[in-house]
Amino acid sequence: MVIGYGLFVTLLAAGYYYNITFVQLGLIDLGTRLVGLSGTAVSAWMGALALITFASAVATGVTMDRRGWSADLRTKFRLLFGVVIVQLALTVVAPEIRTVAGFGAWIVAASLSMGVGFPVTFALTIDFVPVRDRGYVAAAATALAYFAGNVYPLEWAVGTFSLVMTAAMLPGALVLGMLAFTRIGFVEAMADNHREFGVGRFCRRGPVRTRGVAFLGAVGLMFGVFFVDSLGFLRIIEEPAYILSAWQSPSFGTHLWLGTVHVIGAIVGGVLYRNFDRRWLFLWVFGLFGFTHLLYTFDLRVTEIVAGAGADPRAPPLLNPSFYALTVSLYTTLNFALWPDFATPETIGTRSAIGVGLAGFLSTFLSTAVALSFEEADVGLLSHLNVVNALALLLFFGLLVSLYARGLWRAREPQHGSEQT
Repeated sequence: MVIGYGLFVTLLAAGYYYNITFVQLGLIDLGTRLVGLSGTAVSAWMGALALITFASAVATGVTMDRRGWSADLRTKFRLLFGVVIVQLALTVVAPEIRTVAGFGAWIVAASLSMGVGFPVTFALTIDFVPVRDRGYVAAAATALAYFAGNVYPLEWAVGTFSLVMTAAMLPGALVLGMLAFTRIGFVEAMADNHREFGVGRFCRRGPVRTRGVAFLGAVGLMFGVFFVDSLGFLRIIEEPAYILSAWQSPSFGTHLWLGTVHVIGAIVGGVLYRNFDRRWLFLWVFGLFGFTHLLYTFDLRVTEIVAGAGADPRAPPLLNPSFYALTVSLYTTLNFALWPDFATPETIGTRSAIGVGLAGFLSTFLSTAVALSFEEADVGLLSHLNVVNALALLLFFGLLVSLYARGLWRAREPQHGSEQT
């Protein structure tokens, strides 16, 4: 079990780190700086990446469930090995791309590989993680991904990302190849765990339909979370004052602090997920996002007033990125644990594909495209963050109202035995 936890946490953290750094940040640098595309053109390609990834993921998830691959550990290892080999080749060649045709071909190949990769990775949950521990294991993966990403700072350029990712993926490919194609007792010992671990937390009281309100509601809320995060973050990091005082700071202490805050946020998310209803977790996430962007807009307004008065603007406080880091770790933990808990061994491929594909990838890259379009249209930083904050607060108060309405509806339902009374 310990080996299984360690392997799953490593796979989940590595895959997530690859997607939020090399794919999201590296592609922007590749498209604009090396290929020479405009921000609008890159945003269109990012939108295409999101759509192709989502379509590939749904096709993969449905196929896995129909053919029984979702419950076959060795088949999942083989699929994942193929994905890593393709992504390793794409990672190596990415810094050499200089043409629009090459950039487009890379986008299509990467989209197809990612679409196969994440339903397979999330389907491994039913082999390695009991339901009671999913919040804590998701927290461990979140903490590992973000702590490593912050404590080991990189220049946000495709060449730098490529070197680091290649060095990390080579041993990973070797390990996956051994697990997929050799007779190892570990694989045999874990192969039947899905019979015990397979039924998710939210399926214990009865089946959850893919088109049901519970599942689609979670997809919609998580779509909003990813959209708000990417739309705000990609604009904030364009400001030297904010990025150089936080995520790209020359001070190692700043990176260590943000990494520690990410770990704290992940631990909090794991504990909350284990003990509270998912609706309250979403309420915390949207509330923290709204508060964080209020801090940024307040800081911008104060800076304008101080500068207008002829004084030196104060340095951006570390408080702002700290709240951002806390919120991001909280919702990432929720995202890692949520989708397997809506599934069974017969449905985890499809549920993970729709949940992560629509609410994660499609939302993230569509918001990336919107952020790039805003930048191309010369939308100011304050106006941009006002839009992001309005979305966060709208989702927060909408969820609050829905929770209140749900409580009123339950209060109106007749209590047990009330007909006899």
